[in-house]
Amino acid sequence: MSSKEEARRLSRAQLPDGLRPETLAVRMALAPSQHGENSEALFLTSAYVQPDAETSAQRFAASEDFTYSRTSNPTVRSLELRLAAMEGTEAAIATSTGMSAILLLCMGLLKAGDHVVCSRSVFGSTINLFAKEFGKFGVETSFVSQTDLQEWREAIRPTTRIFFAETPTNPLTEICDIRALADMAHESGALLVVDNTYSTPALQQPAKLGADLVMHSATKYMDGQGRVMAGALCGPSHLIKDVFGPVLRTVGMTLAPFNAWVILKGLETLSLRMKAQSEQALAVARWLEARPEVARVYCPSLPSHPQHELAMRQQSGQGGAVLSFELRAPTPEAARAAAFHVIDSTRVLSIATNLGDTKSIITHPATTSHGRLSEAQRQAAGISQGLIRLAVGLEHVDDITDDLLRGLSTLPSL
Repeated sequence: MSSKEEARRLSRAQLPDGLRPETLAVRMALAPSQHGENSEALFLTSAYVQPDAETSAQRFAASEDFTYSRTSNPTVRSLELRLAAMEGTEAAIATSTGMSAILLLCMGLLKAGDHVVCSRSVFGSTINLFAKEFGKFGVETSFVSQTDLQEWREAIRPTTRIFFAETPTNPLTEICDIRALADMAHESGALLVVDNTYSTPALQQPAKLGADLVMHSATKYMDGQGRVMAGALCGPSHLIKDVFGPVLRTVGMTLAPFNAWVILKGLETLSLRMKAQSEQALAVARWLEARPEVARVYCPSLPSHPQHELAMRQQSGQGGAVLSFELRAPTPEAARAAAFHVIDSTRVLSIATNLGDTKSIITHPATTSHGRLSEAQRQAAGISQGLIRLAVGLEHVDDITDDLLRGLSTLPSL
């Protein structure tokens, strides 16, 4: 390839400033290869041939060039560039799952004696990772109300290093005030980390509201069709490259190139899907609110949601595609039986624990995503036996509500 051709190829990766997230989701990536492929290439290789020993030594020392796919891969790098651009951060680092992204966060930033303040409403595995796994190594975690800023403030210690919040939460869709938490964390010398899995950068960019790091389970909406697992951290270069990069190279929670390629393709339609699925979720939530069998519906798009106005400000006027609802029942045992009946009566919805798929997914959080928590932990997080979570997909809304009606209309009258 001539130098002129090479310059023209590289120029395709130099996008103009000011592009919107929808465009970045389609265009941001490494430059195409000498073949000029329009779709990002999938590089299935574990190693990279070096031109000579001196170049090899330089590249291994730099830790940024392609030497071994546990540490770097062109397809994974394209995903990281695209995700950082969409989140509005300097850099991103991709991992094998969302939970491995939180593991990388903790291994990079915490040591024995450090303290974390975390919402008690986060994903069950996140609670276990902080409380059990890192508790073994002398890291203490205080779990507080997602929405009570005073509880966050009172939990701060001189050793507090991280505030961790998920917004909206899984499954009660509670919203935290990102900017207020960022200001509080920074006043105490801590970093605010926001799990943005539910909203994605298509709806919410926590870094623009003051968050230091943004975490993702890209398994969910970024893939969008329930195919692969992936995770990521987005933030400033000095943390992503200098703190988390060395940990990932050593520990190896590396994202597979094929999974990265699938997520890259998913990001191209992310904004369209999030808008459509959020609208679908609102329609289903309104229908559920009118059902006599339903005691309460949790959906940020509904005016009845306690943090509705905050959600609309932070999430581009959209509530997201996940909702949950509480069934009327006289006892926890009756509530669980009712929830199982509604779930088991469905014929269209998928009974699974994932979310973010184009296929609608229904699940019982108390026995799945939060099943490994103690009953006290579940109660503290508001996870009752009568709670059902619904991640709304792209089926016709009437088919979704008709499927829910099969179970709701055949519940015993109370």
